[in-house]
Amino acid sequence: MALKHEPTAPYHSAQDALRVLETVARHTSGVTDVELARLTGLGTERLTALLRMLRREGYVEQVADGAYVTGAALSRLGSAHGRDQALRAQLQRNLDRLRDSVGAAVYISRYVDGEIHVTQCAEGPSTPAVNEWVDFRSSAHASAIGKSLLGQLDLNGRRDHLSRHKMARLTSRTITNERVFLSRLDAQAPTVPVLDLQEYAVGTVCAAVPITAGSAVGCLALSLPVADAHRLRDAADRLNQGAAPVLLSLAI
Repeated sequence: MALKHEPTAPYHSAQDALRVLETVARHTSGVTDVELARLTGLGTERLTALLRMLRREGYVEQVADGAYVTGAALSRLGSAHGRDQALRAQLQRNLDRLRDSVGAAVYISRYVDGEIHVTQCAEGPSTPAVNEWVDFRSSAHASAIGKSLLGQLDLNGRRDHLSRHKMARLTSRTITNERVFLSRLDAQAPTVPVLDLQEYAVGTVCAAVPITAGSAVGCLALSLPVADAHRLRDAADRLNQGAAPVLLSLAI
């Protein structure tokens, strides 16, 4: 299965942050921001923002003389023992922060062995998760999550998925024509959030953005009640802008 990855801004941010992190890790006695700028070639403003993110995530710490060293979160993710649990906890912190930032339930989803898996979610009393009234695995054609994940596959991968999952009409807005659906996927720019405007469930709108980590296909998504549909595009943009820490966690 070929993929159609096109790097997004959060991907570039995560790659730059990884470069900074690798440089810090090589200097076990600490490295200053001036040295980091010289060694990574990153501008001061860019580097400052990346270091702020890395400190917040616990990947680097600043010691008494102002130099940077690797942090506890990096040690946990770098450990062979308990890495999966540490990664899940780190991703959950990322999702919780995004939920509070965008004011919506937030999900992380992966496409593994030909199926959709919603692996984690951050919800709350004022940001309830969407009611999964139809299994997400069989409703890719109607959900923002499904459209984002299928949009990252090539045509054969998309057709293979649709051959195994009938395009059922879930609401009056659901696209059930395969040709029309594939055409919509083709027209979708990878850097623009995918929207679901009551196609999966009446009363709910959703958005999803791709998260590219190596050869894995994944996405971040959010859901809102239709009464908040006017906030959807802004929330989706904020979700996209906040995706870098998630990508970084997956890349480490």
